Amino acid sequence: MLKQRIITAAWLAPLTLIGLFGLQGGAFALFTALIVLLGAWEWTNLAGITCQRKRLSLVAAMAVLMLMMWLTGAAFAAWPLWLAALGWLVNLYWVTRYPNAGQQWQATSRRLLMGVWVLLPCWVGFNVLRDSGAIWLLFVLLLVWTADIGAYFAGRRWGKNKLAPKVSPGKSWEGVFGGLAATSLLALAFAIWQPVSVAGGIALIVIAAIVTLVSVLGDLLESMLKRYRDIKDSSQLLPGHGGVLDRIDSLTAAIPVFALFYLQVIHLQVSAL
Repeated sequence: MLKQRIITAAWLAPLTLIGLFGLQGGAFALFTALIVLLGAWEWTNLAGITCQRKRLSLVAAMAVLMLMMWLTGAAFAAWPLWLAALGWLVNLYWVTRYPNAGQQWQATSRRLLMGVWVLLPCWVGFNVLRDSGAIWLLFVLLLVWTADIGAYFAGRRWGKNKLAPKVSPGKSWEGVFGGLAATSLLALAFAIWQPVSVAGGIALIVIAAIVTLVSVLGDLLESMLKRYRDIKDSSQLLPGHGGVLDRIDSLTAAIPVFALFYLQVIHLQVSAL
């Protein structure tokens, strides 16, 4: 398993970095669309669909919807990001109420709808942030990775109080606080580096804290769906690493929410200078 993880990471990491930061415009949108569509393929399984033909047809429908959004300009619009913000509030309720509120989302059609407001705005968020010049895309990626690292070490050292034991028993509140501390330092460094005002720097630290918490929710949501389906990984597309969703579950929440903050707050702070 370790050998498989190393081999997969050896080709996956550079390919991902080249795609995210070496491409732009339509090529970047296509690259990220492929990632999201692989996630959609896995989501159909999380929704309880096992027929391969039905899964392919649903992924094709998602691809058509993404193409329509690209042609109409919705791939760079704010409204899908607002949809994501509302959707993640609903997801928060379901995760915190698991399993008591399960009857509200366990129908296959509702899990599929959940996938729409999770995956489509994530793709839009990627496009919005890449269009900004990639600095803020880099920031949110570092934010999620830093949160994971901070949570891992803080959780191992001090973790006692379970965050969501019925959803993901391994996560602790101490891990969350460790992630918040790490991302606050990252946001401070970016605020010093980028041309933002003092008020903008404070806003960036607050935004980083919110997005860090949202990224944890993204992880918990997938854990909830996998627990309900009684599966360990979303798929085996990435040998040794599980599925695509297993790698981007935090990003599906963090990317659209941060992109919304970018359009509504950060972009205005930078433009004002």
